[in-house]
Amino acid sequence: MQSENHLLQKRVNLFDGISIVAGAMIGSGIFIVSADIARNVGSPGWLMVVWLITGIITIIGAISYGELASMMPHVGGQYVYLKEAYHPLLGFLFGWTTFLVIQCGSIAAVAVAFAKFTGVLIPWISDKNILLALGPLKVTSTMVVAIVMIAFLTWLNTRGIVTGKTVQNFFTSTKVIALLGVILIGFFATKAIGSFEINKEVFWKASQVTSDNQVIPLTGFAILAAVGTALVGSLFSADAWYNVTYISGEVINPKRNVPLSLFFGTLIVSVIYLFVNFVYIKVLPLSGSPDGADVLSRGIQFAANDRVATSAMSVVFGDYAAIIMAVFIMISTFGCNHGLILAGPRVYYAMARDGLFFKKVG
Repeated sequence: MQSENHLLQKRVNLFDGISIVAGAMIGSGIFIVSADIARNVGSPGWLMVVWLITGIITIIGAISYGELASMMPHVGGQYVYLKEAYHPLLGFLFGWTTFLVIQCGSIAAVAVAFAKFTGVLIPWISDKNILLALGPLKVTSTMVVAIVMIAFLTWLNTRGIVTGKTVQNFFTSTKVIALLGVILIGFFATKAIGSFEINKEVFWKASQVTSDNQVIPLTGFAILAAVGTALVGSLFSADAWYNVTYISGEVINPKRNVPLSLFFGTLIVSVIYLFVNFVYIKVLPLSGSPDGADVLSRGIQFAANDRVATSAMSVVFGDYAAIIMAVFIMISTFGCNHGLILAGPRVYYAMARDGLFFKKVG
């Protein structure tokens, strides 16, 4: 316990905790997954229902974790909960899966998203720009940028929790302010657009777009199945809120502040996600054609590369929308990955302390 007190300092307050929760949740998903959801449920009303269910599930999960955090306010989060509640073997399996698959996979995915949107500004960064080919392995400029981003954020977080939380607070605040800006633009700068009138006519008329672009009306159980399928994307966009539990040992008054961080962080993001999707259906028709000549004819369902936010903002800003949204998503994914890289190693520290991970790494 002495080594833990020496290494881990309680410097994270309630605002920092909320920032870590919200920052880890807001990545690139909210800007793209609504297109796939729209293809699955086919109506503005059911699109909003999917995001509402996502928010409810996420907040319930956060409240449950808040209870666990108040009972076991230790570094390691889920690893500690599984070990104490069920069996050390489950904690062991979760910890190693986090190390080998969950955390590193999420970090890699977010880093690639960052690199791809950076490519909007710098064309050299592209999946088609192959820098090295070793048989089936091809290293592209996109991969290199993603790797450099991960390496830089890893180094940044070796500077300590104070540096880490300061950077996280800045990027989370920037993301939230920018999303609020998108919402305000959608409410006040698009009054002359008739998309919402079109969407109101089919607000609850559920349908599904097949792989060959055929539209199938949905009724009864088929709607529930479509909603269940659509939840995959929205839940992905609302994931990673539990990362704050990994640093419970560094939170000031963790029995109070970790549960409150989880609740307010997930609540804020869930409400923002609902309003952002309302802006989408206010600015763009939900239904469209993959061969549409402009963003309005393509609709939410067939937004170019599923970039719904870019399509929505292009109605207001025209050709500048792609650049504006690329910069915003770069900021969003950078902050998201910073939160993931900040929190994850605390799990491996807790495992190492229990003799389940490499001691030097711990």
